[in-house]
Amino acid sequence: MTLFRIDEIRKMSASERNEELESLLKDLMRERGVIATGGSPDNPGRVGEIRKTIARIKTVQREAARSGGAGR
Repeated sequence: MTLFRIDEIRKMSASERNEELESLLKDLMRERGVIATGGSPDNPGRVGEIRKTIARIKTVQREAARSGGAGR
């Protein structure tokens, strides 16, 4: 699972962005589950990084929708 920068996300196709978004949401749910059960996450900063990457993907999706295109 890779965390992406905004320029990498913009180079993806719309379907690739959707796949990555689904994967990130699953990873976030898994990490939050570990925390909720009282466990200690392997990397505590990972939750924040996943959330930021999700926000970046959603931002690019919204930009593509506003510009009238479905993305690249």
